Amino acid sequence: MGAYCNDDLCLAPMHTFASSQDLRLSKHVHDNVHGNIYLDPLCLKFIDTEQLRELKQLGFAHLVYPGAVHSRFEHSLGVYWLAGEAVQKLKNYQGLELGIDRFDIQTVKVAGLLHDVGHGPFSHLFERDFLPRVLDGHWSHEEMSVKVIDHIVDEHHIEIDSEMIKKAKEMILASSEFALPKGSGEKHFLYDIVANGRNGIDVDKFDYIVRDCRACGLGCNFQFQRLMESMRVLGDEICYRAKDYLTIHKLFSTRADLYRTVYTHPKVKAIELMVVDALLKANDYLKISSFIQDPSEYWKLDDTILKIIETAPKQELKESKDLILRIRRRDLYKFCNEYAVPKDKLENFKDVTPQDIVCSQKNGGVILKEEDVAVSNVRIDLTRGRHNPLERINFFKDYESEDKFSIPDDRISHLLPTSYQDMIVRVYSKKPELVAAISEAFENFQLRTYGIKAQVHATPEKKKRRL
Repeated sequence: MGAYCNDDLCLAPMHTFASSQDLRLSKHVHDNVHGNIYLDPLCLKFIDTEQLRELKQLGFAHLVYPGAVHSRFEHSLGVYWLAGEAVQKLKNYQGLELGIDRFDIQTVKVAGLLHDVGHGPFSHLFERDFLPRVLDGHWSHEEMSVKVIDHIVDEHHIEIDSEMIKKAKEMILASSEFALPKGSGEKHFLYDIVANGRNGIDVDKFDYIVRDCRACGLGCNFQFQRLMESMRVLGDEICYRAKDYLTIHKLFSTRADLYRTVYTHPKVKAIELMVVDALLKANDYLKISSFIQDPSEYWKLDDTILKIIETAPKQELKESKDLILRIRRRDLYKFCNEYAVPKDKLENFKDVTPQDIVCSQKNGGVILKEEDVAVSNVRIDLTRGRHNPLERINFFKDYESEDKFSIPDDRISHLLPTSYQDMIVRVYSKKPELVAAISEAFENFQLRTYGIKAQVHATPEKKKRRL
């Protein structure tokens, strides 16, 4: 089932998990990760709409990894397929016991297809970096997904059971802070499939880890099909064989590797910092942030916003256009240096700001201003901050046992990490001629804050030379 992530990322056919229906009668698309994806009539009505496309999955990662141009639509199709296969697996093995019916299967598939429909442009940048700078309140793509789903149903007159769409939206919110309480009669395990708020193991991660590794040309040793094949519901919760402990750990560690090497690559972050500045400068004129209030307008906000800015003959957009032109010509904010926050300081860490760096400069020499400095505070973890995500997962011994249990860290391997989060502080200069001054101020900040230079090495001299 799907792309099998060894170093050569070979493919295997997906129909090993096919449901019992006659797939020959279904429309299908050929996906470069999972092979043939068969589309049921209801989900096809959502697929053939204008709201599901035009967003890159990885934002600006393609400017560092040229192959990373796949879309969020491709990922949504993958999650749709895996969600359906996962619930079908459970039905095949435990159908009578769990009471899984066609309604459940269809609901999970709809949730998988539409789980990311509320995303804005440029992956998570829009939600995490741009909107907090222009909004007073909180906003999330999960909440917007729910609103956009209602808009799609109304706009395209899609006939769908009201209870089904309600449950699909609840499944989408299940791993967010907006998760709704479920009644005692609910099949709680169904809410663990698409967006697992219980322990983080879900088909969303199964798809994007494999898909993103493949697109970026990276090796991937995590094999989600092993977990799909062996998972089992005990006590209304999806559990896994104890012997799959290390496979699950590989899921979380591979995700962390992707964050470190792709999603938060220093050059990718430099580009993101510039794009955020460009959007902020353009917001007063284009009213970009106003689009988020109305789902009928919000879906129009996609990755083409940069092209709109750079081709508009408006003086009000000149600063934004200049920043975008710098990105096109690879004249990026200059990476000065970085450090990993010492382990004993993680608990009380507060994000470092440009003001912190500017206030650490020595008297004499170049006078830095906050607008000269950009700071990226990068958190990389295994999904649960400083805690081990495997503590939340329940396992079983074998298929004859009805008992579920957690596994303490010290019962598996002493080679596994005992720390589950990295906090990396990166500093950039917006002007090449200020790299030396900002690097010095950054070192002073580390000395003042930690009593040591936490960075691995000094900023290379060639970076400090004025251009």
